[in-house]
Amino acid sequence: MTVTIWHNPACGTSRNTLAMIRASGEEPVVIEYLTDPPTRERLQAVIAAAGLTVRDAIRQKGTPYAELGLDDPSLTDDQLLDAMLAHPILINRPFVETPKGTRLCRPSEAVLEILENPVTKFTKEDGEHVARPAAR
Repeated sequence: MTVTIWHNPACGTSRNTLAMIRASGEEPVVIEYLTDPPTRERLQAVIAAAGLTVRDAIRQKGTPYAELGLDDPSLTDDQLLDAMLAHPILINRPFVETPKGTRLCRPSEAVLEILENPVTKFTKEDGEHVARPAAR
């Protein structure tokens, strides 16, 4: 099974998601999208596969979102995508793609829904425990 994570190593949620993937026995393809940004077509495809709107996929916190006026509801998807491609920090993370689906893994345990062999217990960096019933 191929697992791909759009990863930001400075993000705790992204690090926790990557750790859960690895704990499940998978070694994912890691795309550090800040240094290797996606094409417009790829970004659109991942957002659609995750069942999100372009606006849902924009990160506001710690980005130039407000300075760029991206809260303007009249902006089109194309304009929002232009901003995300010009400033990849605006792409929310982590996106994870597996044969079982694509998710924006916020919270990080959302990744467990799309892994072939998800862990049943995991402790996040901050000490929070995640428990998931074993598959039957």
